[in-house]
Amino acid sequence: MTRDDAPVVVAARRTPIGTAGRALAGCTAADLAAAVVADLTAGPGTTPGAVLDDVPVREVVLGNCMGPGGDVARVAALQAGLPATVPGLTVDRQCGSGLAAIVLAVAQLRGETGAVLAGGVESASTAPWRMWPARGEEPPVRYERAPFAPAGVGDPDMGPAADLVAREHGIGRAAQDAYAVRSHARALATRRAGGFAGELVPVAGLDADERPRAGLTVERLARLRPAHGGTVTVGNSCGINDGAAAVTLVDAGTHRRLGVPGLRVLGTATAGVDPRRPGLGIVPAARQALDRAGLTLDDVDVIEFNEAFAGQVLACCAALELDPERVCREGGALALGHPWGASGAILAVRLFAQLLRGGAGRTGLAAIAVGGGQGVAVVVEACG
Repeated sequence: MTRDDAPVVVAARRTPIGTAGRALAGCTAADLAAAVVADLTAGPGTTPGAVLDDVPVREVVLGNCMGPGGDVARVAALQAGLPATVPGLTVDRQCGSGLAAIVLAVAQLRGETGAVLAGGVESASTAPWRMWPARGEEPPVRYERAPFAPAGVGDPDMGPAADLVAREHGIGRAAQDAYAVRSHARALATRRAGGFAGELVPVAGLDADERPRAGLTVERLARLRPAHGGTVTVGNSCGINDGAAAVTLVDAGTHRRLGVPGLRVLGTATAGVDPRRPGLGIVPAARQALDRAGLTLDDVDVIEFNEAFAGQVLACCAALELDPERVCREGGALALGHPWGASGAILAVRLFAQLLRGGAGRTGLAAIAVGGGQGVAVVVEACG
């Protein structure tokens, strides 16, 4: 397949990101996803995100980690008013689920025509409690999380793993706190400039991201205690959040017929790394996606990495020999939040906003690390 035949993202929208237990606490995962899907399929001129008219929607593919189980994508598609003939697929690649859904959609549209809506959703507020069954006289025990990897291989929680990665790459506490402060400052500046307005679908009365905080300084963050005995703190880590994001992908022929601006997908990649160092999954995934796109980091105008932990992002930048100043120039997950199953798709929405609405350049890279030692990356270019 030539570059001109690659699928194209023609619309991208997301909900505001809520802090768990706050504004979006009454919304299920299906509620959040349905709001975005409905927006993307509302019809030309109805909303800033919609471009579909007579383009058939082939499928809805959504990532989700901690939801109620079942097929959230199918429930959300029906709840959004799509015909019963449109199938839904829910995927789980943990924190990479939203971007993995987009990668799957790209593959579906190679050699096919029409549109696929792809993205992700997470409602930490409504995630059900699961229990291990009682054993003999022992009562049921709450099931905290699925294993990321076999215990014998290494299955650390993400915080201690981020501490390890930061320590091994020489990323100190001060650098992590400074990066976190910058993320919040950039997100607030973007909000003031209206940079998020074109991508947001208000839900439950929330029309702006809840997490970004004004007045943060390195000195204030320095007073916080380490969360795991190292350099990771609540101040230089992401939050626990609710939100959804999705994009509309169409085949190249449909894009030419629509005649709208879009992001052509030049390359995708999914990679594996040591499960004890999951935050480094960004590194091989980004390299592979860029190689498949025929580009280098020097060719990329906008870079969006999921900011799960400041130390982890800085370690990835060090491994890639990438200036951290180039990453998340409008603020990232440290400020906006990290609704796990949605976060990868949020990166794609952010590329769409900056490359097509913000005029930030022509090419973009989105990459996210995954518990268990994986990474997902997508490379795009703006096209008319």
